[in-house]
Amino acid sequence: MAFSERISRLKSSLIREILAAAQRPEVMSFAGGLPIQSPFGTIYGTNITPDKEHGIGAYSADEFFAALTEGKRKDGAYLYPAMPYTSYHLIEREDADAIYAYLMAQEPIARPAPQTSLSFPFNVRMGLAGWNLLYGKSVRLQPEEGRSEAWKRGQYMVEVLGHCGECHTPRNLAGALEQDKRLSGGLLNGYLAPSLLPGALAARGWTQPDLASFLKHGMSAQGSMFNEMFPVVHHSTQHLDDSDLAAMATYLLGDQPPPAKVVQALPEAQLNDSGKRGRQQYLNVCAGCHGGEGEGKPHIAVAMNGNTTLRLQDPRNLLRVIEDGIVEQQFTGFERMQPMPGFAGKLDDEQLTDLLNYLRQTWGGLPGDLGPQQVAQLKTESASVHTVKVK
Repeated sequence: MAFSERISRLKSSLIREILAAAQRPEVMSFAGGLPIQSPFGTIYGTNITPDKEHGIGAYSADEFFAALTEGKRKDGAYLYPAMPYTSYHLIEREDADAIYAYLMAQEPIARPAPQTSLSFPFNVRMGLAGWNLLYGKSVRLQPEEGRSEAWKRGQYMVEVLGHCGECHTPRNLAGALEQDKRLSGGLLNGYLAPSLLPGALAARGWTQPDLASFLKHGMSAQGSMFNEMFPVVHHSTQHLDDSDLAAMATYLLGDQPPPAKVVQALPEAQLNDSGKRGRQQYLNVCAGCHGGEGEGKPHIAVAMNGNTTLRLQDPRNLLRVIEDGIVEQQFTGFERMQPMPGFAGKLDDEQLTDLLNYLRQTWGGLPGDLGPQQVAQLKTESASVHTVKVK
């Protein structure tokens, strides 16, 4: 592939991922400033414009490659692993050089990023030398023998350029990825980044075409992107080539994907007592937008039938959405969803429990066995990390 073509293609892949990580939401300039809250303190996205003082204008291509793959700045100091060099260490040099050329062609902005503030001992950058020795190259690629070309391309897109595992893989106490549990799900900001393993995706109703469409448009029969995934489609995946999206779906579900599970809505007569009470809560606070039978309304609210969030064994995402609501979102093709109000403080724990049990029984294919104490505990856990975005 010609170098100019590689630059053009990468504008719609890793460039978009860097953009999502380096911005303040209101500024599209690569000048940094986005706060990333971690269990260890606040880390800010840095200026990656060609400004020589505050950005990367003084970096050579080799120094930029070292920053991407080793987490090392021009001055030799270590970057914090909020910059996912643990995934980027596998990037092809040609791709890194194309990104470098693209960034160096942008407008330099002389603006320093806010100072990262971490608690001791995490504020000692030299300590990252040991961390990097143990975990800096933790992401590993799977054997490619017998795999299709689409699967191979998808692995590179998912594991390296897209660095999906940085959120969808659990982390240990040191904040490092548990690679033996790769893509099995992680927690961030009080939400579950669900498992992306083939069986888990199929259990939530995903097919390869639906998954590729979801990454392209942010919406599908399984619902719409929200929370931390919305910036991913907004800044990144909607701009990918269709072939790359199909490759990602092939890698995630496999060359021989398991059949997508179909869940039939459970009749009201078969609900348990909690679910029946939850039906009334649903009619009171949800049906006006989502429809009396969960059919949804175009441009207003997604359908409940087939919604992947309702199928998660862990109920925290559904609980958080009900409590927090969702802001108005603009998707591709002039599609949008109106804001969903949050009901925190408006429903007590028993009412929330009944509503959750109704939704999970009726459209999730799950038992309505949640109790008020479990819901209260999940609320407490989410509140304690509600501003934490583990990256």
